[in-house]
Amino acid sequence: QVQVVESGGGLVQPGGSLKLSCLVPKFALDAYDIRWHRQAPGKEREWVATIRRQSENTFYADFAQGRFIISRDIAKNTVYLQMNNLKPEDTARYYCNYYQYYGQGTQVTVSS
Repeated sequence: QVQVVESGGGLVQPGGSLKLSCLVPKFALDAYDIRWHRQAPGKEREWVATIRRQSENTFYADFAQGRFIISRDIAKNTVYLQMNNLKPEDTARYYCNYYQYYGQGTQVTVSS
């Protein structure tokens, strides 16, 4: 089973916060790094953050550093993306990925 399911998106005002969730198969957390990406209308998909499979080391795109936090809960087979101080330019569809598998994404809209 390779299912990836994102959730938690929505409409938020600038400066607000959202926490996205990504449900993956249990084996994926053990075997693969998990990444978040995003794609805004008319733009290419871009990488947001990674959590390594064993060390749990985390890495962030420059725009996410200091505002976003990627984490995981092994018991829940879930990876999270806590997003703080959101800006209108963060508006995009956010996708979770491991290996070659992506979910359908969850929409984040930052607007007043």
